[in-house]
Amino acid sequence: MNDILNNSIDFDHLPKSPIGLGMAALGRPGYINLGHHEDIDDKSYHAMRQHAYRMLDEAYTLGIRYFDTAASYGAGEKFLGEWVFDRGFHAEGITVASKWGYTYTADWNVDVAQHEVKEHSLSNLKSSFVWSCLHLGRAMCIYQIHSATFESGVLENSEVLNRLADIRQDGRLIGLTVSGPQQSELIDRALEISIDGEALFGVVQATWNLLEPSAGRALARASDAGMAVVIKEALANGRLTARNRDPCFIRQYELLEQQGDWLGCPLDAMCMAAAVSQPWSDVVLSGASTIEQLRSNYSALKINWQQQNEEALSGLAEDPESYWRTRSQLKWN
Repeated sequence: MNDILNNSIDFDHLPKSPIGLGMAALGRPGYINLGHHEDIDDKSYHAMRQHAYRMLDEAYTLGIRYFDTAASYGAGEKFLGEWVFDRGFHAEGITVASKWGYTYTADWNVDVAQHEVKEHSLSNLKSSFVWSCLHLGRAMCIYQIHSATFESGVLENSEVLNRLADIRQDGRLIGLTVSGPQQSELIDRALEISIDGEALFGVVQATWNLLEPSAGRALARASDAGMAVVIKEALANGRLTARNRDPCFIRQYELLEQQGDWLGCPLDAMCMAAAVSQPWSDVVLSGASTIEQLRSNYSALKINWQQQNEEALSGLAEDPESYWRTRSQLKWN
């Protein structure tokens, strides 16, 4: 990890694993994953801190070395940073990525009108970066724009982009996460951005799953250009699991079950395997809330995913506009 100190950090030289662990459902009591309310009985701060530690310990035992959090994940940065310090890990042992752009506003409640507020301003970047550094220290080697969109104008904001370039000079990889039906266009725009003749972004995190694979070609282009690719929401926030009881999803669920039976694995592992198998994928994030879910997600690495499985499930793909409209209607629970 001396590369960090020499300001020449490279994703290929960072510890990583095909499957990483995200803190979105572990750093706060509420999230939009289907059935999340069933996963953690005691949602007090102390109990969730202990639960996060158990999840992180299990992830490390399994072989996971990539951990993803964000300023808006409640206490996600704090839990992860304390775990890194308490367990005595050094920067060369794991890869920690965080994000800025949203502020957590739910104050440890679930039944609130708004859980997070988006702001891609220079002032928010500056303050968020300070807090991320305080919580995560030098273990944080990737810093990302959280959910870049054309509407927020963040990819056109020269002040923000130049500040991110300064952070890169400090020895951290700069990345962005994208969401929404324009993921592909956002990725292509990010590929065009350079500061002082050097590409700004070294990492892109995007949604890709069997229901929403539309960003695949853009992610392949990003990979070919040298960017690391991290997949989020491979299980579509629970829609690609047995928890999806939507009567309109019966046909799709039967198809998933058929392929799962053929491969001899649970649905979550199969859908994670579909993401892991993409040739441009570097890390697929697990959004597990329980140890059982995490172990099942991680078992995807044992699945012999083949082209015929992908072809059999290709009909599950939804129109991106429809997919993201459905996602926006998922309830915090």
